[in-house]
Amino acid sequence: MQPDYRFNYSLDTTQKANKLGQKPLLIWITGLSASGKSTLANELDLLFFNNGYKSVVLDGDTLRKGTNSDLGFAETDRTENIRRTAEISKLFLQSGMIVLAPLISPNKIDREMVKNIVGEEYFFMVFLDIDIKICESRDPKGLYAKARRGEIQDFTGIHQQYEKPIDANLTFKDDFNISDAAMTIFNEYKRLL
Repeated sequence: MQPDYRFNYSLDTTQKANKLGQKPLLIWITGLSASGKSTLANELDLLFFNNGYKSVVLDGDTLRKGTNSDLGFAETDRTENIRRTAEISKLFLQSGMIVLAPLISPNKIDREMVKNIVGEEYFFMVFLDIDIKICESRDPKGLYAKARRGEIQDFTGIHQQYEKPIDANLTFKDDFNISDAAMTIFNEYKRLL
């Protein structure tokens, strides 16, 4: 075990959050590919911005093009992708920010890891429980078709199981409306203040 050499900074998370007038929170949006995670995160980001809150989106696809570009989609790489996203989220939370993280995160154990890294009091999970047929029908990247043709391996929903969360703070089903869902999450956030 390595010794803890962290510097003792003068400002803490609470002071920074109070200055921003908000509660730091990680809103983890999970669901199959093309379930609407990034679209919902974008709508939420706009809603927070328009109401004077400071938020940041840590989109899974964006992170995979930069910070996590060395990772593939094998089980161990997925877990590492999620772990790194959680650690980055923790840094933003310590600055008092609201973090929106739309990631498939198909395994319960990985979602639990995120909660443990950031702390349960900062973790709010949203589950987009959308039928795979609906996701396939609106897949803008054509990933499901590629996976079915064998061009993509380890694809969640086709080759890998998605463990549906039973402990999500909010769940939205097939016919959910993005704007209504964003407002529901926003109102839940305000209730937590």
